[in-house]
Amino acid sequence: MAVESTMVPLGSAMPEFTLSDLAGSQVSSADLAGRPVLVAFVCNHCPYVKHVETVFGETVRRFADDLAVVAVCTNDPASHPDDAPERLAEQAERARWEFPYLVDETQEVGRAFRAACTPDFFLYDARGALAYRGAMDGSTPGNGVPVTGELLADAITRVVAGQAVPEPHRPSIGCSIKWRD
Repeated sequence: MAVESTMVPLGSAMPEFTLSDLAGSQVSSADLAGRPVLVAFVCNHCPYVKHVETVFGETVRRFADDLAVVAVCTNDPASHPDDAPERLAEQAERARWEFPYLVDETQEVGRAFRAACTPDFFLYDARGALAYRGAMDGSTPGNGVPVTGELLADAITRVVAGQAVPEPHRPSIGCSIKWRD
């Protein structure tokens, strides 16, 4: 079932986390501090993520020198085996993602961010304050709107330049996070 992202208040501090990437290396929020950070909650099974995954990778690649990016899968792989780490690795390769893809086994990080759907984007400024949350663009599967990444790219451009991202921010829409009972 499609749900919208939770519109966490702007200015909220980035939650602290340490998660393993797909190779087993630890990545923490402290490792990302000092520059803008994009935390993207995604997964492999969701058609909304599949719809944007390649353009998402292309969009953030343009900002590689100025932006730290991590993808996080919070979904329960017991109920959704396509979101198990080996399948996430296939997705990262397919979409040509060049940033760490982290596994939130306990689902604590997804809850701390108040992630609601996949994809769900949280962009923090260099001080670690939430500057943008919401959609990548206006495209969803079947709506006929081209996938451009324009909303996310504009937000990143502004945050990298030290500017605010004007509201309103369009909520992301996608598959609900698959929480354990």
